[in-house]
Amino acid sequence: MNQDYIIPNNWSVIEEGFDAERVKSSESLFSIGNGAMGQRANFEENYSGETFQGSYIAGIYYPDKTKVGWWKNGYPEYFAKVLNAPNWIGIEIEINGENFDLAKCKSVSNFKRELNMKEGVYYRSFEAVLQNGIEISAKITRFLSLDNDELGVINYEITPLNADANMVFKPYVDAGVHNEDANWEEKFWEPLDVKYSENEAFVTTRTFKTHFTATTFMQNAILLNGVAEKQNPSEVQMTSDKIQFSYETRVGITETVSFQKFGGYTVSLNHENTQTAAQNVIAEGLKIGYTTLLENQKQAWSKIWEMSDITIDGDVKAQQGIRFNIFQLNQTYLGKDSRLNIGPKGFTGEKYGGSTYWDTEAYCIPFYMATKDQQVARNLLTYRYNHLEKAIENAGKLGFTNGAALYPMVTMNGEECHNEWEITFEEIHRNGAIAFAIFNYFRFTGDYSYIPEKGLEVLIGIARFWHQRATYSTNKDQFVILGVTGPNEYENNVNNNFYTNYLAKWCIDYTLEQIEKVEKEYASDHSRIMSEVNLDKGELAQWKKVADKMYLPFSEEHDVYLQQDGFLDKELVKVHDLDKSQRPINQKWSWDRILRSPYIKQADVLQGFYFFEDHFSKEQLEKHFDFYEPFTVHESSLSPCVHSIQASVLGRMEQAYTFYLRTSRLDLDDYNKEVEEGLHITSMAGTWMSIVEGFGGMRVKDDALHFEPRIPEQWTGYSFKINFRNQILQVSVKANETHFNLEGTKELTVFVNGKAVLVEPNTLVTV
Repeated sequence: MNQDYIIPNNWSVIEEGFDAERVKSSESLFSIGNGAMGQRANFEENYSGETFQGSYIAGIYYPDKTKVGWWKNGYPEYFAKVLNAPNWIGIEIEINGENFDLAKCKSVSNFKRELNMKEGVYYRSFEAVLQNGIEISAKITRFLSLDNDELGVINYEITPLNADANMVFKPYVDAGVHNEDANWEEKFWEPLDVKYSENEAFVTTRTFKTHFTATTFMQNAILLNGVAEKQNPSEVQMTSDKIQFSYETRVGITETVSFQKFGGYTVSLNHENTQTAAQNVIAEGLKIGYTTLLENQKQAWSKIWEMSDITIDGDVKAQQGIRFNIFQLNQTYLGKDSRLNIGPKGFTGEKYGGSTYWDTEAYCIPFYMATKDQQVARNLLTYRYNHLEKAIENAGKLGFTNGAALYPMVTMNGEECHNEWEITFEEIHRNGAIAFAIFNYFRFTGDYSYIPEKGLEVLIGIARFWHQRATYSTNKDQFVILGVTGPNEYENNVNNNFYTNYLAKWCIDYTLEQIEKVEKEYASDHSRIMSEVNLDKGELAQWKKVADKMYLPFSEEHDVYLQQDGFLDKELVKVHDLDKSQRPINQKWSWDRILRSPYIKQADVLQGFYFFEDHFSKEQLEKHFDFYEPFTVHESSLSPCVHSIQASVLGRMEQAYTFYLRTSRLDLDDYNKEVEEGLHITSMAGTWMSIVEGFGGMRVKDDALHFEPRIPEQWTGYSFKINFRNQILQVSVKANETHFNLEGTKELTVFVNGKAVLVEPNTLVTV
């Protein structure tokens, strides 16, 4: 049974009624972020019930010593932790001498949380009766500013309902935080300095080992019935890593007191002196003021939605799902800083330490290319170019030479920091996704300049890796790739995973083509790169031999490519014949049993068919889909979207729609029973792909946009926008017609079901 307490709504995520069992799940679902920092939806006031406290700063991490009993050569030295950052949101509240805590109140009624995605603001309200009998109503507003991305804002309003009340607000900044997932129970922050002046406080800390410095700050103000009270804290408590102020005020029955707190982080990634920077952030925030900051927040989000919104008519749950996904992607990464990337949990949890997986290249880049300026996608590619030296070092640790590059499975700074050997050593297909993203970027944007400037060096490092990783089999007279894990992590240490071998062959061929093109069209870049990487014609000929003779496992009997050499040796029981009590298998079965089973965690062969759709016929796709999907358990968040797109291509709209709902509401409905650990950010980009590439059938072929629009019968219409080569095209699909609207000054030819359609600027075209 999936959870279903989130109330369907087009623009908001809403929870009504207080239930302690749901607190941790809601802390994930109502998380907020602004690309530079983010936090779980923890209560500001004290809460003694079960909670997972979490605030995070983009780009700050800690190299936690890998915990492995039996060390093997090549293991990563450490596992990069996404660090729980000092807490600035805390406000202890005493009412008539009693500490206010929702877990201890006599009653809590009219409890409501709302994450307003249109505005980028998190609201919470409730009425409560404390143990001492005082009744209050409370209304809290919180947001992390998009415009001033080091600043967060809280407005905490309380109204006593049955008596006058003496209230003490005790806001604090606390750097004595722990990570939920710490291996050794250690602390990660070293306190350097605690300072305050009037209503401002600053706690400056530094991470051990990585030496990132952060100043966590707060500024506080009290308003009674909307009028600011002039008061400094009556008491200040300080330790080496925490500072807490006290403000006392008398509030009459039905009067409203507002406690306003500005807080946030300034970090050494961006500032020489983080404390001075924090003072500047506060000064700037005070100058703008709470009301204008809130208004600016709504405006900033409205700009993002203008380009990235997808509308769905006639299906509120589907609409809420897609907007939630788009909202969280934008909260996680906005493309302003090429040092940052998109972590699988974003700012919502600590699992999967590290900020970058192959998810970025395979799933996120298409979303960012189409909904933002192309510079954002270029920044994501540049991130990998900047890590090329480290990728060469990573390959060196595994015995590869001559500039071969193996990009990490998980990284913060380019070093591998994933510590399961079957992933680190074997899940090497990730290298191919990085090359594919370079190809995909050029295909979509038409900006070739990236390849001679940066991309070609990355491609050469990757091609060298594949050339060395392949083994010549005298038995087959072909090149094989042994001991790998494909995208399906339920098979480890297999030989000749089709997807990996196909990618390796493609990467080499594509790199050879680009070297030739750069030599012809960018001669000076070509000679610069060739002398830098020391590449000659002899080496290129060796690569070509590997690509031309790459072995691809195939079954004549089933007329399909095999997921790996031994796939047909398994007991081929389909998922629908598996007892429901056995699911999910990753929580019910031993790893040994999973590895021997035919069950597929996520698209594997079909991931290859997704990337290289135009290399295969529709008949081949259908045959492979019908063979592999019945063995797929979809126990990866990245699985439903690829299957949804392919079911759409095959015209199986009911199936495509089911997969779409699963990907779009994966977290809202908690399909994987783990949402309390954080959200699945990178798979959210797959939800966007399910609509645009799946239902909309959008592809780029020969520098033109192609569409094959389809619509699930549950919907009456849907629309999305694409920024294609600096022209913004809106596509609206109804059951029997598609409308195109072009913003800009020059016309655009698109293809609908293969037929050319001329779209003129600011003119509605109906097909």
